[in-house]
Amino acid sequence: MEAARVAELVARALQEKKGLATVILDLQGVTLIADYFVIASGTSATHVQALAARVEEVLDTAGVRLLHREGRDSARWILLDYGAVVVHIFQEEERRFYDLERLWRDARMIKLDAI
Repeated sequence: MEAARVAELVARALQEKKGLATVILDLQGVTLIADYFVIASGTSATHVQALAARVEEVLDTAGVRLLHREGRDSARWILLDYGAVVVHIFQEEERRFYDLERLWRDARMIKLDAI
């Protein structure tokens, strides 16, 4: 499946579970790490875990294989690595602290309502 389509599926899955401030960073031409980062926030550890579970469920159903997962236990920042698409789900305080949108400011930002 094309990376842009995977990023869109992730963003929509996050929206279904009321993820906050969901954005897609188009990293193509900026780095070789991934083509897209999808970033969202949850309001609590339980919410962050539910967001991650929904993303995994949607992508598993679509046949997209999860390569690596980190942070599920503490659920302050869960990272889901799908290769060309990396998903970052934060509690709000961690998102403000790490500020990936600023760190990757050379990337084109796609707001969810633009999809």
